[in-house]
Amino acid sequence: MSYAKPTAIDKATDAVLGCFSNVSLPESLDHLVRYLGTWSGSDKLFAIVEYTLKLLVPILHKRAQIQKNAGLRKLGTSSTAARFSKLAGSISNSRTLWRFWGLLTIIRWMISLEHNPQPTRRLLNIERLQGWSMFGYYPLEHLSYLASADVLPSRSTIDFPPFVTKKRTVELNAGKLSLWSVRCWAVYVVLQFAHLHEDRKLLQAKYRTILKAGMKPAEKQEMQKRWRAYWSDLVVNMANFPLALHWSTGSRLIKQDYIVALLNLVVAVISFRNGWEATALPATPLAAEPTDDSMEPVIENVTGYES
Repeated sequence: MSYAKPTAIDKATDAVLGCFSNVSLPESLDHLVRYLGTWSGSDKLFAIVEYTLKLLVPILHKRAQIQKNAGLRKLGTSSTAARFSKLAGSISNSRTLWRFWGLLTIIRWMISLEHNPQPTRRLLNIERLQGWSMFGYYPLEHLSYLASADVLPSRSTIDFPPFVTKKRTVELNAGKLSLWSVRCWAVYVVLQFAHLHEDRKLLQAKYRTILKAGMKPAEKQEMQKRWRAYWSDLVVNMANFPLALHWSTGSRLIKQDYIVALLNLVVAVISFRNGWEATALPATPLAAEPTDDSMEPVIENVTGYES
């Protein structure tokens, strides 16, 4: 579009309102918007913020106590830590609410699992069991959340058909529902070790095959990428395992809250990095703009439980 010769006022307007004309669009910003536009991407970013705040809270309180002992302040608690704690709690509550769509991802995954061939029957059955464990996790967590928020009554009476005279009272205990929810997730985590064992065997077999045939640079790069993904998944599951045991026993295993926050932060950072790499656009030197297909969000099959 062509404009008339700009006046002095137009030039001033362009200089102020059009200041972004001097800024080129960085790929990193485009990538960030693309990734945070996915449910998993935004969830992992908020998880990083949440558990960073939870790690900072005891540090700030400790600093306040040291300053009080040194006579530098009156109170031994930090008001900033209290605000950080409230923000972390709000993020945790929001993330639990956002997970209401998680069951749809599991349903899609299980349908895809049955319509696409898997490398081995053992791997197929492991993923089937993982899917069913998540079918227990999500509904129980949703019921626990709604009961704890007083959206659902803690006790309700069900009227049976006229030919049944006895009424039955159903109790929704948020704590028990949450406990059994995370136990279902713990089953998923344990099964993930078996999944990773199968993944390792398949990767080793693939490596030996292409090594005998003469490994090409592209194949070497692909193998390195797959091994990096394997080790990332292993670290994530090793961090999730003590968390699963901790929450499955009623939060009695790990005594220090900062350890729980640190393990969750490790999971969040690695998961965010994996998702970032998954949503990177392929290298296409001739393409100036990504196509619509390449802009489709990648939803990670990452599950977890936050307390």
